[in-house]
Amino acid sequence: MGIMDQFKDKANELADQAKSAASGAKDEASERASQAQDAGQEQLQDQAESAKDEAQDRFES
Repeated sequence: MGIMDQFKDKANELADQAKSAASGAKDEASERASQAQDAGQEQLQDQAESAKDEAQDRFES
């Protein structure tokens, strides 16, 4: 195996590592976005429930 082949192999290896790292980062970003969306929805539901309870309390008073 010549030196050129060694450089090509190393370049391919580094390219594969970069693709793997990028895929991992993309998966992590997607997971974080999903968690943030879930937290936002939960917060909105809590606020809606609090507003509903407050309205009922005012109506009953």
